[in-house]
Amino acid sequence: MSSSKLMPPAVALFALGVAAIVAMFIAGERGLPAWVFAAGWLLAPAGLALAVFSAVRNARPRPRR
Repeated sequence: MSSSKLMPPAVALFALGVAAIVAMFIAGERGLPAWVFAAGWLLAPAGLALAVFSAVRNARPRPRR
C-alpha cells in the first residue's frame, strides 16, 4: 500500500493547530494575538479533515483496467 502525499501536510496542520490550542491554555487566553486564536480554531480541524480525506482516499480500491 502506498502512502498518501496528503498525510504529511495534514499531520503538520493538525500539530500546528494543537500547538496553538495548547499555547492558549498555557497563556490563560490573555494577551495573545488574534492569529493564535484563528490558528487554533482553523488549523486543527482542517488538518483532521485533510487526514480523514487522505485516509479514505487511500483506502478505496483502485479500479481495474
